[in-house]
Amino acid sequence: MEILAIVGAFTKSLLFVLAAVLPIMNPPAMAPTFLAMTDGARQATRAALARRIGRNVALMLSGAMLVGSYVLDFFGVSLSIVRVGGGMIVAATAWRLLHSSEMTSDTRSKMADTFTAEHVRARAFYPMTFPLTCGPGSIAAAITVGAALHDPHWGVQLARFGGGLVGNLLVGVAVYFTYRYARQLLRPLGETGMVVFLRLSAFILLCVGVQIVWDGASELVRELAASLPPQE
Repeated sequence: MEILAIVGAFTKSLLFVLAAVLPIMNPPAMAPTFLAMTDGARQATRAALARRIGRNVALMLSGAMLVGSYVLDFFGVSLSIVRVGGGMIVAATAWRLLHSSEMTSDTRSKMADTFTAEHVRARAFYPMTFPLTCGPGSIAAAITVGAALHDPHWGVQLARFGGGLVGNLLVGVAVYFTYRYARQLLRPLGETGMVVFLRLSAFILLCVGVQIVWDGASELVRELAASLPPQE
């Protein structure tokens, strides 16, 4: 019976992570942004970048789940502040994508030469992993999941966190395959359709960034209102 409880705890936490994080992260929706930010890069370079982003996502989610709440408490930073700061970065990146000019074939060839291994390593974490792929919403969800996985029984708690870590790994794998084959996924749109879709995706990403800032600012206002002394 104890083994069944441990297996059940492992499975439930794994599914809990997938259900809580994947809809917020939504890798297919970020695939056009990945293509736009790697415009001109060779397919092998995109594959290497996608692999690094997937690995970084799994590590970030696992770190947020295990120690995220303790780190924020140590620095005195609230999730509301994380949302405001991360949302501003997302909105700024989307604004640049929205106003970027189309590349010619010569420009694409020159850009391909600039995507060196060092360039891939530099861009893999910021801004591709954070905040574009694993943003404030995903981190907040991972921290919330980590707080819910605690259990008075050590065996069950270890099983829950084990399932959560495997769930984070699966999320990273999903990100890798989505980015790795992003061009194939969007190829049915055609060249013109892809350009239009990339612009629309940039605008939606801008709206998402503004929404994240709004949510964080609203929470800060509510916290401020709650801390004020009642009026006589």
